[in-house]
Amino acid sequence: MTDEKTIIVEKENNAATISFARPKHNVFNIDMMTLFCEELEILLQDDDLKCVLLKGQGASWCAGVDVGDHKPEMAEHMINTFNRSLLLIESFKIPTIAAVQGACLGGGMEYAIACDVVLASEKAKFGQPEVKLGFLPPYAAIRLPKLVGPAKSIEICCSGKIYTAAQGLSMGFVSQCIPADQFDSAVDAFVAEIQASSALILRLNKQAVNQHLSMQTADAIESVSNLFLKTLMKTEDTLEGIASFYEKRKPEWKNK
Repeated sequence: MTDEKTIIVEKENNAATISFARPKHNVFNIDMMTLFCEELEILLQDDDLKCVLLKGQGASWCAGVDVGDHKPEMAEHMINTFNRSLLLIESFKIPTIAAVQGACLGGGMEYAIACDVVLASEKAKFGQPEVKLGFLPPYAAIRLPKLVGPAKSIEICCSGKIYTAAQGLSMGFVSQCIPADQFDSAVDAFVAEIQASSALILRLNKQAVNQHLSMQTADAIESVSNLFLKTLMKTEDTLEGIASFYEKRKPEWKNK
């Protein structure tokens, strides 16, 4: 756990949890983003991690980036630090999960959609309201078209509308919409499912999805087959998975 209270990091059973802890609404400033970057860089060096979970303390998940840090004399430093944090999230070779229990707005929504999976309480709210203050959401303009298509992306960015978790699910940027009274247990159960697998095999699964997104089908099939045959099938953990199935026992992963 860090000494600073705005970013809290905990690790348990090969899963890392990063909690945003800046009352009242976990609004990021440059100092908090810098600390966030430092903690992400540390976690990126841990080859035994199986997932990274982002959570927000209190009623809000993250209501964005401090408007004061958008002033002209601070904007370049702010956006460079913000971009660095987003690129670090995208750098993880293991699943990244946003567990969103409340307001997830502006830069907060950009942090959430930078993750591979967004688990949302039915009470969560999402939106890019920057347009109403004369701004645009840089990362959302890049990421949202991949998740919801250009038409919905323009709607989200240009209307500043606030969306429910159910609406986010129907559009595709939310992975699961969970009843509020079941949210914590559902998040724990999802993380536990990931913890049950090999860290190495999790990385290969994520690689198989991401490296083929822009390929033509024939090229993608050849590439993913090579990954399967020349890399996956040469791992000790794949052989252990096969053995554990036939021996009717839990696998003992070696991350090799």
